[in-house]
Amino acid sequence: MALDPRARATTIEQVGTRADFDEGLRKYMLGTYNYMALGVAFTGVMVLAMANMPDLMVTLAVGPMKWVLFIALIGMGWFSPKIITMKSNAAAQAFYWVYCALWGIMISPMVAFFLQTTAGTMDVARAFFITAGMFAGASIFGYTTKKNLSAIGRFALLAVIGIVIAGLVNAFLVQSSQFALLLSFGTVLLFAAITAWETQDIKNMYSEHYGHDQVARLAIFGALRLYGSFIVMFIHILNILGVMRSE
Repeated sequence: MALDPRARATTIEQVGTRADFDEGLRKYMLGTYNYMALGVAFTGVMVLAMANMPDLMVTLAVGPMKWVLFIALIGMGWFSPKIITMKSNAAAQAFYWVYCALWGIMISPMVAFFLQTTAGTMDVARAFFITAGMFAGASIFGYTTKKNLSAIGRFALLAVIGIVIAGLVNAFLVQSSQFALLLSFGTVLLFAAITAWETQDIKNMYSEHYGHDQVARLAIFGALRLYGSFIVMFIHILNILGVMRSE
């Protein structure tokens, strides 16, 4: 039985639209991961630059100035959704690169300390590859799963606040390496789950904004979210390796 010409035209249009959507989603996710990977690389460059300028590193990331940078990072993370509504892609990118630079400055004393010895340098390399593996697995799961992961997002904010408070209490009051180790394990697992949720949410955001000019800025915003999770996981995996080696 021949297909009605009008129905055939509709079918062709739907197939074409779906193909365009899938191709756009592929480019959008690839752009998100590219921005995120470049951000991690830029942070690495910042860390090495700070390590080669120890006086500047101490001034910015060890003394009282570190609290200014910490507050700036928290503030930029909180206001990062504003990237989507920026009128300029260049402004959104500038926001992202400043965020990556601040992270590089903040973590430079910790990484520089490890880089002082061969064993410590190996720990940095191991931490990076372990983080990359966990991140890739969590992100692939978030992208492919049909299960709604939004409950993780609702839980994440309270869990992150709790971890930050626990970390500050341990740093200033308890000062227990065992507690710090447990906290790092918990943080890594939490942010692996957050990575899966963020990936699913970033994918869904494309569907919601398909056909609009915000898509390019959505990719930058998505990269910032994934980048933050990657860096936090890396820091705590490095801490785990350092504590375990020292014992």
